[in-house]
Amino acid sequence: GERCREPPSKCLLEIPTQRRACTAAATADEDEARGSPAVPGDDLRSRIFRLRLPKRSATAALERWVSEGRQVSASELRLIARDLKRSQRYKHALEISEWMKTHQEFELLDSDYAMRIDLITKVFGVNAAEEFFEGLPSSAKSCDVYTALLHSYAAAKLVDKAESLFERIMGFNFVLKAVTFNEMMTLYISTGQLDKVPLVVDELKRRNVSPDLFTYNLWISASAGALDIDAVRKILDEMAEDPSSNDGWIKFMKLTDIYVTAGHLVSSDNSLVEAEKTNSQREWITYDFLIILFAGLGNTERIGEIWRSLQKTSQKMTSRNYLCILSSYLVLGQTKEAEGIIDQWKESKSLDFDVSSCKRLYDAFVKAGCSDEAETLHKLIRMRNFEF
Repeated sequence: GERCREPPSKCLLEIPTQRRACTAAATADEDEARGSPAVPGDDLRSRIFRLRLPKRSATAALERWVSEGRQVSASELRLIARDLKRSQRYKHALEISEWMKTHQEFELLDSDYAMRIDLITKVFGVNAAEEFFEGLPSSAKSCDVYTALLHSYAAAKLVDKAESLFERIMGFNFVLKAVTFNEMMTLYISTGQLDKVPLVVDELKRRNVSPDLFTYNLWISASAGALDIDAVRKILDEMAEDPSSNDGWIKFMKLTDIYVTAGHLVSSDNSLVEAEKTNSQREWITYDFLIILFAGLGNTERIGEIWRSLQKTSQKMTSRNYLCILSSYLVLGQTKEAEGIIDQWKESKSLDFDVSSCKRLYDAFVKAGCSDEAETLHKLIRMRNFEF
């Protein structure tokens, strides 16, 4: 359950005090579903979020709220559903979406249908989402709604269905956005079809759709995964000329340049290093660029989440992975986190701490004009009784 973090079988084996806590949690949820008396600071969002167990009904809480003569707006419900989704409370978020759909006083937006497809996929699977989509009237099938179904196909790695749907989307007179193309690029990267990514980019350009930061991230990931460093350099040059370029893009470009320079993807004699073109290697390079992307966006929380997920895999960490996360933290001014990465690297059982790699990173910082970050790195290494 979402309140009791342990599985039910373990909850029953807990000591009496903990067991009573689990029972009290369930009872509280039951009271809330029936509509317990209002508490100080009571509002609809709080009531629904107190329904921590998935089997409790958000619909019942909503109906109770309305029966008390309280008002609720579509915008408020959208925010609650969005927050529930972010908290991985998919069933409750879907119940909110369903309630909006069945109450005609709310005029649904394209984004409402798109979110519903995503939530149905998470709760009931791709087939159910596909069935819901096909049952929608043509007037409700906007580009955003089509793209939501495309996202479901891409997440499930259903290449044939995704390609067929993408062709359908291209056949309509939609005002296209980069996100639709990004979904196909994500699918091809996740299935190891890196050669198809440039074709998607070509189609995006042919239709005069402006790429976003995620587009460039995926494009660069595919080129790096294929160890085509010349292509990466060309993409960086194109990014620099893009009129949409902003501070986040500039930070991303700098970090990518540092990664390619210091990451030891190509050796001095131009022979490929770590040239094992396995899916796992490609996926890890994509993870590296995800870290760089979120560094460009200034999202340190997501960087930490990605790094922790990498550490839980069986794949062997390489110096490139440590250089990627270390450079991202340094550029963002997260010195404490950078210190932690250096310590992890030193203590790694699968790879000795590589001072020469740190020297490459230092040189890459200087080349990219990040002299402050280079000096910080130097100080951190010296603090650990190393010198380069």
